[in-house]
Amino acid sequence: MRARMRIPSFLIALSFLVCTAAHAHIGSADVFYENDAGPYHVFVTVRMPKVIPGLAQVEIRSDSNDVHEVRLNVLRLSGFGYKLQAVPDLAQRSPQDPRFFVGSIWVMETYDLQVRIRIDGARGKADLGVPIPAFAQSTLRMKKSLGAILFGCMIFLVTGIVSVVGASVREAQLQPWEVPTEKNLRKARMAMFAAGALLLIVICLGNAWWKVDASDSQAQTWSSNSPNALATLQPDGRLLLRIQGQGDLWNTYIKPEKFIPDHGHLMHLFLIRLPYMDRMYHLHPARIEGGLFLENLPTVFAGKYQIFADIVDDNGVPWTAVGQIDLPTIAGLPLSGDDSQASQGPLSPTKDDAMLAQLPDGGRMIWERDSSPLRANVPLSFRFRIEDRNGRVAQDLEPYMGMAGHAAFVRSDCSVFAHVHPEGSVSMASLQMAQASLRPATPRANESQLASQGDSHPAMEMTMNASSPEVSFPYGFPKSGLYRIFVQVKRSGRVQTGVFDAHVE
Repeated sequence: MRARMRIPSFLIALSFLVCTAAHAHIGSADVFYENDAGPYHVFVTVRMPKVIPGLAQVEIRSDSNDVHEVRLNVLRLSGFGYKLQAVPDLAQRSPQDPRFFVGSIWVMETYDLQVRIRIDGARGKADLGVPIPAFAQSTLRMKKSLGAILFGCMIFLVTGIVSVVGASVREAQLQPWEVPTEKNLRKARMAMFAAGALLLIVICLGNAWWKVDASDSQAQTWSSNSPNALATLQPDGRLLLRIQGQGDLWNTYIKPEKFIPDHGHLMHLFLIRLPYMDRMYHLHPARIEGGLFLENLPTVFAGKYQIFADIVDDNGVPWTAVGQIDLPTIAGLPLSGDDSQASQGPLSPTKDDAMLAQLPDGGRMIWERDSSPLRANVPLSFRFRIEDRNGRVAQDLEPYMGMAGHAAFVRSDCSVFAHVHPEGSVSMASLQMAQASLRPATPRANESQLASQGDSHPAMEMTMNASSPEVSFPYGFPKSGLYRIFVQVKRSGRVQTGVFDAHVE
């Protein structure tokens, strides 16, 4: 951290320009969820494996000491076999904290999965389904030392096989005292040549198979499937977006015409001005013919904007399409509905984290945290308290898109973006599917059902009570660096945003 502090601010500003396009919940593969599972309030963290097949680590923390046993399983979120599951694995209770359980489960498939958690305690049994978008984060290269060892073993085996073939042809039919004739030697050389040629063909075929398998593995990673957001500013000031997928998965199965609503909208569009992240727009474009999206822009200040477009496909898998666009100053329409914006000073390279944010109506938002430094890969409940202009706790909070609040965690180089709500980083559409699968008689919700139900499923009941002056978000920074956090709440019909900077070690 001290070394970072000595870097001139203009170099940090330059690094902000290098915003890389990544994938859904950009750079933040782990899943965080906090809510009630029956009578038990739990905080669940699913640490996804970097490669698939691989082991995912599931951490469950209960608010109470009366949980006796936790069992874990993985099954599909939708499609064929989404009701089938294997024998669940037992999570281990921490000897230091009786409320904390940890278990490892094999993730064998990609795409739409869920972790099924069964809790048994003094207040009975409860089931919970936590959706996990299962994609390998990368492919692992073989270590050079291991490759050298395996190559040596291959040479040894090939030499041994060729030698055995030559010896069997040359000497197998000779008596113990006989010496191989020239004819025997010639046949042995021919057999050894044929064996060597056959082994070479087998090795080449094996290498070709290996390359095809490696290509298939690469095609199943996030980076090979992450969509791009291609944006065009129309002459009338409207923004036209096209979601361009990559890979066979998008080309074959995922269609923009079949996206399903999440929090009542088919797309959550975040525009963040670079390089200082001093302006943010949270908009909700409408889908038009051809699977395109169109947004009537509000008043926008000129600059280069990073695009994060959150969408959910019809199998409940969330995606974040990314892109960039240069916008001129636009005198657009006033904000309405759930659309919102925020402005703040440049993202600060200083080490002091922002603990208080002024709100447009004169109130303020306070980040309730202790003085300990923020660390990567540590799950936390980010708690914020809202006060009115007189310093009293706010009494006028309302649900914002069905939740007590929304938050966006963005790293300075845009390599991390996470749209989080009080229940965590899972999408509400996929959570609704997971919760529906807990009831055997309930068929899987389709797009029309989700559209009609909006955000009214039972898992939202806790967050719908937004009269509390506090809002919290379960999340963990995936890596160290400088972050900007946008926290949005709704007060007396107006969306207000608190902006905080955070340095993560």
